[in-house]
Amino acid sequence: MPVASLPPLFSSLFSLLAIASLLLAFAILASRWVRRYLQAFALQSWMIAGISAAVAYAGHYPELYLVAALTALFRGCLLPWLLWRMVGKPEAGRELHLSVQASSSLVIGALAVLFALVVANRLAAALGLADTVAVLALTVMLAMEMIGFLLLAVRHEAISQVLGLLVLENGVFLGAQMLIPGMPLFIEIVLLFDLLIMVLCFGLLARHLRANLGATSATALRRLVG
Repeated sequence: MPVASLPPLFSSLFSLLAIASLLLAFAILASRWVRRYLQAFALQSWMIAGISAAVAYAGHYPELYLVAALTALFRGCLLPWLLWRMVGKPEAGRELHLSVQASSSLVIGALAVLFALVVANRLAAALGLADTVAVLALTVMLAMEMIGFLLLAVRHEAISQVLGLLVLENGVFLGAQMLIPGMPLFIEIVLLFDLLIMVLCFGLLARHLRANLGATSATALRRLVG
C-alpha cells in the first residue's frame, strides 16, 4: 500500500516521526558535545525504526518488522556504542574547532529545509502526489541529506565526520521506508551491514590518529601525508 494513500491517522503518525527525526538532526547541528551527537543519532535511528514498524503494520509488509528490529538494534544501539568505544573520550568530550559556529549552522540547516520543501513540492506535483504525506517524506529526506553534508563540511572531529555520513544515510533510509515500503528485505539488511563495516573502518582510522598524533580531529590527517 503506498504511504501517500494511507488513512489520516497513519499519515499523522508518519509525519510526527519524520519531523522528530529531522529535529534530531538539528540537535546534532546545534551541539558541540560528542555524547549528545551520539544520543541524538540513537534517538533518530529509533524514530526511523518506529516508521518501519508502522509501515509494516499499515501496509501489511511483515518483513519490515525485521527491518525495524535491526534498525533499532544496529543504528540505535550498536553503532553509537561502537563509536563511543572506538574513539574513547575525546579531549573535553566536545568539538573544539568548527569551520562554522553552531548558530550559523542552524541557519544554514533551516535554509536547507526550505530548499528541500520547494524541491519536494515540485517533485510531488510532477508525480501526482501533491498534498500527501509524500511531500513531507521527500522534504525530510532531502533536508537530512543536506544536513549530513553540512556536518561533513563544518565539523572536524572524526566522530562528527562519520555521524554526518550516518545522518545522510538515515535520511535516505527514512525516505525509502515511507516512499518505497516494498523495497526488498535483502537490500535493507545489506545497507545495515554496510554501516557496520563503515563504522569499523572509521574506528581503525580514529585509533591510528590517536596513536600517532594524540587527537581524533580530521584536520590531523594533513600531518600524516607522506
